[in-house]
Amino acid sequence: MFSRAVIALTPFFGRLTVTSEIKLRLPAGTLFVANHDSMADPAVVMTALRQLELEPVVMATAGLWRIPLLGRALSRDGHIPVHRRTAHAALALDAAAEALAGGRHVLLYGEGRLPRRRDAAATAPEPFRTGLARLAQATGALVVPVGHAGARRIASGSAAKQLAGTLTAPVRRPHCHVHLGAPMRLPAETERGTAAARLAVTTAWRTAARAVGEHPR
Repeated sequence: MFSRAVIALTPFFGRLTVTSEIKLRLPAGTLFVANHDSMADPAVVMTALRQLELEPVVMATAGLWRIPLLGRALSRDGHIPVHRRTAHAALALDAAAEALAGGRHVLLYGEGRLPRRRDAAATAPEPFRTGLARLAQATGALVVPVGHAGARRIASGSAAKQLAGTLTAPVRRPHCHVHLGAPMRLPAETERGTAAARLAVTTAWRTAARAVGEHPR
């Protein structure tokens, strides 16, 4: 219910375009890994995936579950809280593995956090954490790299700027683009798997950045 509401509202905040290199139907229990650069990008990515008839559960910071009503809605839809830098952090990977085994797709963010910069420009993904590679190793799941650009034009910077950006987005209609790269199997070794995933997401991000008029380096 919550996911459907987000997907229904997102088009009011900008213009979304989607491209994909996926040629065949994806197997149940596929991992999607995306770059993370804005509080707005989960809604953008979820909406893009829904256009392709894909509805993953999302691994997201556990702080969202402490927000009244939102936390219950996230749990009801099966999304997975990540308790970063705590003894409970590994529980998120266990929950994701269980979701994959049950045939659900899972979306996670390779960097594991938002960048600290305040500008609205698109920049390449920061270094990835190893959770994705370890999850792929443990489950054998296929991985789809997802690159997006433009979400920072909806919301970025300080809390005040993010609020202002969100409120004015329906008037400004910023262009957001999501590109899905070709599905891949990560190398078995964690470090190599992490590097391969980041390279694939960066390649997909470059496609998305060019689509919104950025000039990625």
